[in-house]
Amino acid sequence: MHLASVISVLEDPHGIKAVIKSRRLIKGKMGVAVAIFFTVAACFVGVELLFENFVVASSSVSGRNMGISIPVGILCLFLLCTVFLFGLVVQTVVYFVCKSYHHENIDKSSLADHLEVYLGEYVPLKARDVQLGEVHV
Repeated sequence: MHLASVISVLEDPHGIKAVIKSRRLIKGKMGVAVAIFFTVAACFVGVELLFENFVVASSSVSGRNMGISIPVGILCLFLLCTVFLFGLVVQTVVYFVCKSYHHENIDKSSLADHLEVYLGEYVPLKARDVQLGEVHV
């Protein structure tokens, strides 16, 4: 299912077609993909347990110091965002590894055209616009 969400963004198939394509694409790398996704899920659960033990439990126990639970809560927020973003990057890398394993062509120009829809009003910077220590507007 993780790979189907990447396929939905990077290719044309959506919904059940993306799930079917992801199952076909992940064959041969299933063990590696499962190990990677379980590792990311374990990190996610670890952050949740840290938050539950130091922030949620401290609000119900009067003996805990609130001076510890607030920084730990902020740390957990940072860690959760990091794990979430890392998971998205890992899903994309697994997608490209599986495509290369099956010797499928990765058409970069088609991919760029497909992703251009998500850019909106974004104008990419040119190398001459950014110089060391200077900003040209």
